[in-house]
Amino acid sequence: MHSSEAANAIITAFSVLTKGTNFMRLFGGLWVTVWIALVSVALSIVLGIFFGMLMTVKNRAVKIICKLYLEIMRIMPQMVLLFIAYYGLTHMFNISLSGEAASILVFTLWGTAEMGDLVRGSLESVPRHQYESGRAIGLTERQVFLYIIIPQTIRSLIPLSMNLITRMIKTTSLVVFVGVIEVVKIGQQIIEANRLTVPTASIAVYFVIFMMYFFVCWLLNLGARAIERRQK
Repeated sequence: MHSSEAANAIITAFSVLTKGTNFMRLFGGLWVTVWIALVSVALSIVLGIFFGMLMTVKNRAVKIICKLYLEIMRIMPQMVLLFIAYYGLTHMFNISLSGEAASILVFTLWGTAEMGDLVRGSLESVPRHQYESGRAIGLTERQVFLYIIIPQTIRSLIPLSMNLITRMIKTTSLVVFVGVIEVVKIGQQIIEANRLTVPTASIAVYFVIFMMYFFVCWLLNLGARAIERRQK
């Protein structure tokens, strides 16, 4: 009897998703999440490459500044950074900053630091004799960097960057705290709207949200493994 009641409760919980456009609303929220992540990742890759190259500069002051920026981005929780960007900057500089813009700003700053460190590690992993071999055949420093070092760096960087992209997508769930209507926020709205009629709606809604995040990150992991196999 108890098992039958539990099964009915689960069926009732999932029936919430079939009401109106609830299921499609969750997919719309997922797109907002993925869009914020994609824009942040694209900006992070471009800026991270330059930041990583800057981290290899043989200048003590530059190295200290880069290291300080990297550590701040790693130590400071992303939620705190979101609050600083969304609430702090708007009041300090009297500007209008949407939740989406604040989220992209924060994730780009964080992603640039992390991507820069990956680029730095990839650049430093290239054996020194690669530089020397390029110079020995008459290539300039610029040509050595463009035709020898960068291709090897990108090859080792792609699988590593996939892990960062996955982390960024999962962390975008925090944007709900700065008013962004994404998949978690829409899930909360659906649960609240059915709180009295279907108290167990949260089971179904959060399970579907979990599966959405899992599916997106799983596809990225498959892509990373395919790239690694192709490189080998």
